[in-house]
Amino acid sequence: MAGEAAGPGPVPAAVGKVKALALVLEDEARRGGYSSGDTVSGQVLVELAGPLLLRALRLEATGRAWAAWSKGSVRLSAARARGGAGLEAEVRYLDIRQSLLRQPPEGEDGLFLLEAGKHEFPFSFQLPQEPLVTSFSGKYGNIQYCVKAILERPVVPDQSVKRELQVVSHVDVNSPAFLMPVLRSQEKMVGCWFFTSGPVSLSAKIERKGYCNEEAIPIYAEIENCSSRLIVPKAAIFQTQTYLASGKTKTFRQMLANVRGNPIASGSTDTWNGKTLKIPPVTPSILNCCIIRVEYSLAVYIHIPGANKLMIELPLVIGTIPCTGFSSRNSSAGQFSVDMSWLALTMPEHPEAPPNYADVVSQEEFSRHVPAYSQPVDCEEQLCGHMFAYIQEFRFQPPPLYSEIDPHPTRIEETQSVSFML
Repeated sequence: MAGEAAGPGPVPAAVGKVKALALVLEDEARRGGYSSGDTVSGQVLVELAGPLLLRALRLEATGRAWAAWSKGSVRLSAARARGGAGLEAEVRYLDIRQSLLRQPPEGEDGLFLLEAGKHEFPFSFQLPQEPLVTSFSGKYGNIQYCVKAILERPVVPDQSVKRELQVVSHVDVNSPAFLMPVLRSQEKMVGCWFFTSGPVSLSAKIERKGYCNEEAIPIYAEIENCSSRLIVPKAAIFQTQTYLASGKTKTFRQMLANVRGNPIASGSTDTWNGKTLKIPPVTPSILNCCIIRVEYSLAVYIHIPGANKLMIELPLVIGTIPCTGFSSRNSSAGQFSVDMSWLALTMPEHPEAPPNYADVVSQEEFSRHVPAYSQPVDCEEQLCGHMFAYIQEFRFQPPPLYSEIDPHPTRIEETQSVSFML
């Protein structure tokens, strides 16, 4: 049955029970998330066991960023109960309200009558063109968008159903700022005062700053252990959540993925030539919200027994649009190498002698290019004649016979020592 409401009928018939109230979004699974300017469409489904009087059927679409935490070790709920000792901040991004029922006729006390059965009430609205912030749920706050259908009835409490909207603010990692390589280096002296055992140095690099979910990050690192201790290199991806409220800042940091290298003995070095670390499914970087920021970093660090770890943090940006450029354009020339092993397959160990001249040039070809002279020509006449007349005589002349024995060996002993006496 269509979502049309009739005028009020008999009052006893207006006590029907609501069997089902649902909210369905169109193309939600195919979209994977809504963005600024997208149109959100769907239906509100109402199933009644009998006729029902309604005051209104409203649709509300809201979106906000909210951050809150308590001071000290007191829980937020306890802080509110004691008089608001907590810190709280809120920013609204979406506020849309619609009525899904037509205006009632005059004189009917503003009530609608729905007959028993199933009813569908379609709706559609457009998200703002301004940039929206990606949906997120964190330790001390969240960024949430939702659509809510509210069924208002006289006397009886309102009944509602809510669905969350997944909003994505796209981050293109093909931006030039995200394609630049990131390189850091650091050194740490192990020990204290006069009992130092030597330095530990670390250099780490990634080819670019921007990556997407499920991508593997190649890590290039050089570790040198000049200390007397056994060290272990490691790498990890960290997420840092930063919340701001009432001029205060709260930070939460967690490790998302890690990888471990081989132990490095004293006086040894190790090199990572593209050791990979895969990014798990995470929320894209949130950099455009004034009260919540979500940032990522790749930490390459060294565990040193009996000392603080040596750590290098390389900033990361997790985007939604993957890199489409040629990956090697960001690699450094120092890491460029060419495999020349194929040359060894084409060069024989013992070179062969060149072929005989008679096997290459036949007698017929030789006689065709060299003219025959009936009588020898005097040398003086040759010098007086034209030079180009005798060029053909020197074509296809046989090379000297090949021999592996040098006919003119150099006598080293005769040239080793030379002395002059004044």
